[in-house]
Amino acid sequence: MKPFLLLIFLGVFIQPSLAQTIPSKVYSWSKAPVTKYAGYEERTLVEGTTRDFNDFSVHGVTLFANQPEPPAQIVDDEILVIVKEGELTVTLGERIKTLGPGSVVLVVPGDAHRFTNKSTKPVTYFVIRYTSKEVPDLDLTRMAGGSFWIDWTTVPYKPHDKGGIRRMFDQSTVMCKRFEMHVTTLNPGLWSHPPHTHRAAEILLLIENTAQESIDGVLHPAEVGDIIFLESNVSHGIQNTGSKPCTYFAFQFE
Repeated sequence: MKPFLLLIFLGVFIQPSLAQTIPSKVYSWSKAPVTKYAGYEERTLVEGTTRDFNDFSVHGVTLFANQPEPPAQIVDDEILVIVKEGELTVTLGERIKTLGPGSVVLVVPGDAHRFTNKSTKPVTYFVIRYTSKEVPDLDLTRMAGGSFWIDWTTVPYKPHDKGGIRRMFDQSTVMCKRFEMHVTTLNPGLWSHPPHTHRAAEILLLIENTAQESIDGVLHPAEVGDIIFLESNVSHGIQNTGSKPCTYFAFQFE
């Protein structure tokens, strides 16, 4: 495999600055263009710039079984990985962990990392990459050491009157003043909140059943795997449109 292609499937290729502003809308998993390579395939869901980030992208990567282990990589942007299907083996420095669906990995600039499929089935994961507009020249040595993973199986589920919630993390990172992530389960027919706005941009990622998102008063259907991007101060709200509970990641960042 050529080095250029290897870096892409690992989610560590450093992209050039993208000038196009990302619209607030639903980005379909099933309709996203897919590029096939030897040993893996990649689909592009979102690429562009936002209020707070010079470069922002969301890709879906499917890494097939029985592939050689890639070398560790170090990058100067920040990477968020969410496992969609299968088992992903993650190496952060000297730490190694195999993670299943719903698990999350945050890789900060300067940290050596590796994503590998050591199972007998394909693994599919989302790769979200972003570079803050306010970050100065990066001292990767100083910034190293802040990467982490969250195993889905260790996150407690807390029921409430509309369904339930899993709290993933809420903290500052190298590229974000604040990055808050949780997973909501919403009962049939309910809205999570009335349409509202906030300063932080937000992404929703549907992982179970169907929903619809109100964006500036217009309803947009969403299915499993779809990415809902909501820019800063855009009016929005999500409703479960199915007959069973729906579940989605929700994260705000600025």
